[in-house]
Formats: sequence, structure tokens, C-alpha cells
Amino acid sequence: MRVTSPSSYRAPVQRERSYTTGSLSESSGLKRRNQGERAAAQVTEEKEPRNKRVRPVAKTLSATSTPQQGKVTPLKKLSLSIQRSIGCRNENRLFSFSPRTRSRDSGSAKKRSSKLWSETYDSAGEELSAREVKRQEVIFELMQGERMLVEDLHLVKKNYYEPMLKLSIMTQDELNQIFGILDTLPPLHQDLFDRLVKLRHEDGTVDQMGPTMLDWLPQLHTYKTYCCNQVAAKALLDHKRRNPAVHNFLQLCQESAFSRKLDVWSFLDLPRSRLVKYPLLLKEVLKHTVAEHPDHATLSQALSVIQAIISVINGKAGEAECEYYRKRLCYLYENQGEEEVTRSRLLLCHGELKNNKGQVSDPLNVLLGDRMCG
Repeated sequence: MRVTSPSSYRAPVQRERSYTTGSLSESSGLKRRNQGERAAAQVTEEKEPRNKRVRPVAKTLSATSTPQQGKVTPLKKLSLSIQRSIGCRNENRLFSFSPRTRSRDSGSAKKRSSKLWSETYDSAGEELSAREVKRQEVIFELMQGERMLVEDLHLVKKNYYEPMLKLSIMTQDELNQIFGILDTLPPLHQDLFDRLVKLRHEDGTVDQMGPTMLDWLPQLHTYKTYCCNQVAAKALLDHKRRNPAVHNFLQLCQESAFSRKLDVWSFLDLPRSRLVKYPLLLKEVLKHTVAEHPDHATLSQALSVIQAIISVINGKAGEAECEYYRKRLCYLYENQGEEEVTRSRLLLCHGELKNNKGQVSDPLNVLLGDRMCG
């Protein structure tokens, strides 16, 4: 036997391991996964800064364990301020403004449907001429206007007059001065609406409305009292708005859905704006009524009647406005009052006197009446 020295000893050569197809796929998949994990870790390290602060566990647990209190909305603040200013802290109060969470749709303004006559009675207009369809549209608009006015007048009493009286936000004398004879107007306009509804046929058409209007229009003389009170009512309302209780209450109502984002004076001025709209509506009906129609003559008479009524009411309202400002004139001396001022019945214009730059240096009010022109 031949013995070799240690220096000449050669280690056996290791054979390379043979891989089958399955082992190759497993190793390549493992290699790709390792490369993907290393790449993801590298991207995460690049995105996150090294000096990133970590929230302590104790603070995180304390923040999540205690429920977050609900935010106080502006409506709740207004409600609370009204309660504090009015002093309604007893449990037996008649009208409560307790803060409550409003739904998502409660803050949106309440919109009215504005359907036309042809949309309401779509099959009726097929046999009518274009001119007659327009005539029916105007009559339908007049009827719907009466209905909406009655609804608004009831809304004013329910949501403004009665709550302010029950909560003692204003005295009854002050409310009567501001609202005037508003209670007498809803039955008046409801009467016209009911009369026009009786004239409507099953297909929605109205043949003659002139005699009905001619008989009803003289009742509008009631508006003389209401319109003559408008100047004093507006002045008193503006003065009472300085009271925090009044201001907060009216602001809360204006933000509510029932008011359609309108101020209380917009509702109080609705009867006057409705009054001046009657001539426009009657002119439009007359425009689309043929001369041979039996309603043409009575519509012309009704138009003349309403124009005369409005002319009288305008004159009385002008006299009331002049009287209101004339009574509030303060003279420095007893003999300073001019006879022309006392005899004036109409106020042509009034306002603050400004310089040529449109600025008011010293407040100076100027009144010009029909007897002050010299």
C-alpha cells in the first residue's frame, strides 16, 4: 500500500448538486420573494424620515378610550343665547328652544313647487290654441299666488307673532304695531282662491273670471290701513333688532327651513307686493283674451278698478309717511316751525345730505314735502 505525504494530499472534489425542475422553480421563487421584500423595505426607509416621531402608547390609548365630545353648531349657540337672553329656564315654558341636532336636509331652504298649468293639466292643452293656453297659464298663476300668500301669512303668525308673544320677546302692543292687521288678510285672499277654484272645469280651464274679480276687488280697500302702517312698523322693527333676544330669535328663524332664508320683513311686505301685482296679472290675462270673448269687457273694468284702488292706497300711504317724519321733527326754538312743513301732506324725498365726494361729514337729514318747494 502506498502512503502519501500530507502535503501531497488532495481533498476530494465536491460534485455540484443536480437540481430537478421542481427544485429550480422553488429556489427561483424564493429568490424573487426575498428580492421583493428587500426592495419594499428599502422604499419604506426612503419614504419615512429617520427622525419620525412615534406617539406614545399611553397617550394613544387615552385618546381612543375617551369619546370625543360633539361640536357646538352655530344653531345650538343661537338657541342657547336665546334661552339665556329670554330667561326661559323653567321646565313649564310654552315654547322651547332646546338645542338639538339637525338632520342633513333640515338646514336646506324649503322650496315650493312651481308647476305650470300645462304641466298640471297636460292633456287639456292639446285642443286649445297657443293664445288660450297662455291665458290659462296666467289665470293659474293668479290662483297659485293666492294660495301661497295665504300659506305665508299663516306662517308669519305661527312662527313669528305667537312665539315672540309667548316668550315675551316683545310686548303685545309692539307686535300689534309691527304686524298691523295681518290677521284680516288671509280670509280675504282665501275667499278669492275659493271663488276661482269653483270656476275651474274638470280639465283645469277657466272660462270667465272677470265678473268674479270685479266683485272681489273692492275688498282690497282694507289694504289702506295695512300699507299706511308700514313705515312705522319698519322703523319699530329696526329699533327692536338692537335687542339681543329679538336679533337672535329672528336670526334663528331665518336660518330655519320654513323661512326659505327670508327675513321677517320680507314676509310682512308680501301683501303690499301682492297688491301691486294684480294690475300686471289682469293685463296679461286681458292680453291673451280675444276681443270677442265674453270675459274681455269685465276684465277691462276690473283692471280699471284695481288701478284706482292702488292709486288711493298710494296716496294714503304717502300721507302716513309724511306724518310719521313730521311728528319726529325737533326744533331748537319754539317759533322755528314753518307753516309749509305743517301743511305738507306728501313727502317727496328724504335722506342724509352728503358732500361732493359722497361722504357724510356732519349728519344732516333733509326732508322735502309737497308744500316745502316755495
